Amino acid sequence: MNIIRFFLTILLLAPAFFSLAAKVDTLDIPSEAMRKNIRAAVVLPDSYAHNSSAYPVLYLLHGGTGKFSDWHQKTPDKMLLHRLADQYNLIIVTPDGGATSYYFDSPLEQSSQYETHIARELIEKIDGSYRTVQDRKGRVIAGLSMGGHGAVFIATRHPELYFAAGSMSGVMNINTASWKVPEDFARSRAQNFASLLGPPKDSLNPYPDYTAVGMTEQIKASGLKLIFDCGTDDFLIDTNRDLHQKLLANETPHDYTERPGGHSWEYWENALPYQVLFFHKLLKANGVSIP
Repeated sequence: MNIIRFFLTILLLAPAFFSLAAKVDTLDIPSEAMRKNIRAAVVLPDSYAHNSSAYPVLYLLHGGTGKFSDWHQKTPDKMLLHRLADQYNLIIVTPDGGATSYYFDSPLEQSSQYETHIARELIEKIDGSYRTVQDRKGRVIAGLSMGGHGAVFIATRHPELYFAAGSMSGVMNINTASWKVPEDFARSRAQNFASLLGPPKDSLNPYPDYTAVGMTEQIKASGLKLIFDCGTDDFLIDTNRDLHQKLLANETPHDYTERPGGHSWEYWENALPYQVLFFHKLLKANGVSIP
């Protein structure tokens, strides 16, 4: 009798276990700017298949030396994006941003034009392929580390496209002297920035037009809804604290949090749901969330 009850219980609970049925598409997106195809994954919530509404979109960027599949393969919970897409009825797009592009358009390297790709080519492809809210009020962007820099940088430069941005352990200052890292690593990243942007302008803020701490007045003027966080043991904590203080000084509204943790997937898996909840509340206030 107990065995029969056990199997009946399993049958009753089965719909709950299989309700998280978000679908993942993988796209090859032609980039005219870079003359190559760029990959992206698109997580569609289960409700998308039977709801004719237009869906809001979260563009979620990966970190340095990463790729578009990182958010699907490297989080301890491999179903994290599926669950968030289903929970909030949100399309989540994870594009490829190159190994060390930092998501800006390089004036020197044609093969590294990721601002144009994310802000124009990718949005055009997603809006043309899926039922999306084709307006800034339904479009948000976030990322980790290099992707955190990319999200803040691109959204600040394109406030007509994105309503809100989020950064997790973001590179808020691309001056590698401000990072708590071994000298060899700092030097290699500094050489990467020089190859993409040219010689640094000065030692304190070598590329002021390409880094969040140099764009605080633009962030304020954009009206961007901004959330960012960093682990207290992260090598980028000082750059995040610096941005926070600069935004306080110029009275830019923002949400900033420090939590225990380092530069790790365990930290980012914990941080992402907080940011998605932040975005959901904004999208709901905009009247574009799907019930």
